[in-house]
Amino acid sequence: MSQAHRAKKQFGQHFLHDANVIDRILRAVDPQADDTLVEIGPGLGALTVPLIARVPKLTVVELDRDVLPHLKRAIGSHLDRLTVIEADALQVDYRRLMPAGGRLRLVGNLPYNISTPLLFHLLEYTAAVQDMHFMLQKEVVDRMCAAPDDNHYGRLTVTLAARADCQNLFPVGPHSFDPPPKVDSAVVRVTPRAPSFPLPDLAAFDRVVAVAFAQRRKTLSNALKTLLDADGIRAAGVDPQARAETLPPEAFGRLTAEVLRRGG
Repeated sequence: MSQAHRAKKQFGQHFLHDANVIDRILRAVDPQADDTLVEIGPGLGALTVPLIARVPKLTVVELDRDVLPHLKRAIGSHLDRLTVIEADALQVDYRRLMPAGGRLRLVGNLPYNISTPLLFHLLEYTAAVQDMHFMLQKEVVDRMCAAPDDNHYGRLTVTLAARADCQNLFPVGPHSFDPPPKVDSAVVRVTPRAPSFPLPDLAAFDRVVAVAFAQRRKTLSNALKTLLDADGIRAAGVDPQARAETLPPEAFGRLTAEVLRRGG
């Protein structure tokens, strides 16, 4: 790995360098020649180089222009296959990258300082995405894949559950990065799908979930009082004294339907 570029704290940069981890990610992604791959945060190219060797074209989204000369040198003779979007991944409209008649495959070692808002942003584009394979903080992956009554279960879990299946693939220790982060990491696979429970309106569902978890220690009768009274919560088949963290995702679907039925 080139030592000429120093990782920037403001971009949450931790450059992956562990060959075994890179190989495991590649095997999990299993890129095919006809895939439309988009890598978010390519950095110095640890994943980019083996990815571009397997597909005829690769698009990368990178905010830090200082890494681009290092990235392009690493790509070498495959540079003509690379499309670089110099942009904040939080601002990109991923629908514009979608091929005609196909969907995107997203991959990346996501910047840790924006991982959660970036995931919420990407969930807006699940109709355009076949799957996502990301390196993230282990804590974030635990939140993504949690079950009800787990300490990690929350807004991200439920928002994701309405749109996709989530699989925690394997853990990655700090030593696999330069500089080593102060937290453990994990690789996760997210596979978008249609909702697995009745969901009358996705935007309304997201609003109900956000309000319910805004003060997660409150009972639902208190947390949802601006949207539903206790009778409305009971009408959705939910105990008004329960807390949001104890409810399965489909219960939020029922609460959403009741909010809409009552004109909320």
